[in-house]
Amino acid sequence: MPPELEQTLALLSSHRSVLGYLLLSRGDHVSIIRHSGVIFEGEQGKKYASVIGKMVESVQAGLEEVSMSENDGDQIRFMRIRTKRHEIMISPDERYLLAVLHDPAS
Repeated sequence: MPPELEQTLALLSSHRSVLGYLLLSRGDHVSIIRHSGVIFEGEQGKKYASVIGKMVESVQAGLEEVSMSENDGDQIRFMRIRTKRHEIMISPDERYLLAVLHDPAS
């Protein structure tokens, strides 16, 4: 893993509002490469990983559908989803998906 990524993950883990992060592989089957935070332990982490992978795929497919005639090749750069209790931020790249769950009230 590149040192810049290691440094970013350490910085994220130390922030008090961050409940955890998931570093996921991209591809046909999304898998957890690394995680932090109790919320992403065990089966719960696997559920989050699966749902995050599906969300990114779905949004990318929708983006491709609406941008076919205008900007071919447009890609997701960053997603931010806010719920009543949490906020999840997703940053996809070619090889990884980084998802961070945090408590915006902290």
